[in-house]
Amino acid sequence: MSGVRGWKRGVTAARRLARIPGYHVESGLTPAEFDRVEETYGFTFADDHRAFLAEGLPVGVSQDDGAVSRPWPDWRNGDPEDLRNRLGQPAKGVLRSVELGWWAPWLWGDRPVDKTEAMEVVRRFLRSAPTLVPLCSNLFLSAGRGTAGHMVLSMWGADIICHSRDIAHFVERECGESSSGADVDLTTCVPVWRDLLS
Repeated sequence: MSGVRGWKRGVTAARRLARIPGYHVESGLTPAEFDRVEETYGFTFADDHRAFLAEGLPVGVSQDDGAVSRPWPDWRNGDPEDLRNRLGQPAKGVLRSVELGWWAPWLWGDRPVDKTEAMEVVRRFLRSAPTLVPLCSNLFLSAGRGTAGHMVLSMWGADIICHSRDIAHFVERECGESSSGADVDLTTCVPVWRDLLS
C-alpha cells in the first residue's frame, strides 16, 4: 500500500488518536519540518507515517497521577541526541542481546567462539537492515518515501514482535478496539527485521 491510500490511512489514524482522552497532540509537522528532520537524521518517513505526523504530532499522554509521559519522539522540538538514540535503538538492542549471549543460528549459523567475531557477524547483517523510525516508546515503523502499510514492530533487544499490522491498526489498539497483532501478513514487514521476528 502506498500513495493516496497510505496517506488516507495515516490521516485517519492521526485523527482517531487525537480523539482519545488524555492524548496530547500538537499541530502537524510542516513540509519544511519534514525536510529538516529527514535531512538531519538521514531517512525519509513512509507515506502513512508522514501523513500521520502531518495531521498531528503526538507529544504526550496524561497519566492517572496527573503527570504527562512522553513516549513519542518529538520531531519538532526534541533533543537531537535523544532522537538519534531512538533511531539507533533497534540495532543497538540486537547487538546488546548478542553481547549477552543471544544468537540466531537460522540466520548466522554456528556462533563464533570469539565474542568480537560474533558481534562483527551481526554488525554486517544489520548494515543491510532498512531504517526503522520510532513511532512511540519501543514501537517502530519502516522508513521509506513511496511505501506504506508496514507492520509496527515492538523491539526490546532481540525480542522483536509484530505489535500491529500497520499504523491504523496501532491506533485501533490504542483506542481499545483491537487487542492483538494477529492475522499479520509478514510480507508487510521489511527484510532483515522480518528475519529476526520472535
